[in-house]
Amino acid sequence: MELIKTLGLFVVTALAEIIGCYLPYLWLKQGRSAWLLVPAALFLAAFAWLLTLHPQATGRVYAAYGGIYISVALMWLWAVDSVKPTSTDWIGVSFCIVGMAIIMFGARPS
Repeated sequence: MELIKTLGLFVVTALAEIIGCYLPYLWLKQGRSAWLLVPAALFLAAFAWLLTLHPQATGRVYAAYGGIYISVALMWLWAVDSVKPTSTDWIGVSFCIVGMAIIMFGARPS
């Protein structure tokens, strides 16, 4: 159960980070309203706060988070930008998830 909660927290953290960066992109590159910077700042603040909720705020946890972030970013590309991931995208994400699992569940010194 702890694993599911941690993975869920990783996904929510990744979404907060992606949305917090996507909104300024809309303003800068697509000419949308500068008011998008307000929710962007809130999402980035939520991202920073969510990082503090991870069970162990260490380099290992952040490295594992990176694998989930890449996966969520690929889903964002598909869902929001309507760009279907390629087979090499899926292979790359698979390597990231395997790497994340190795980091999270690998042997630890006693």
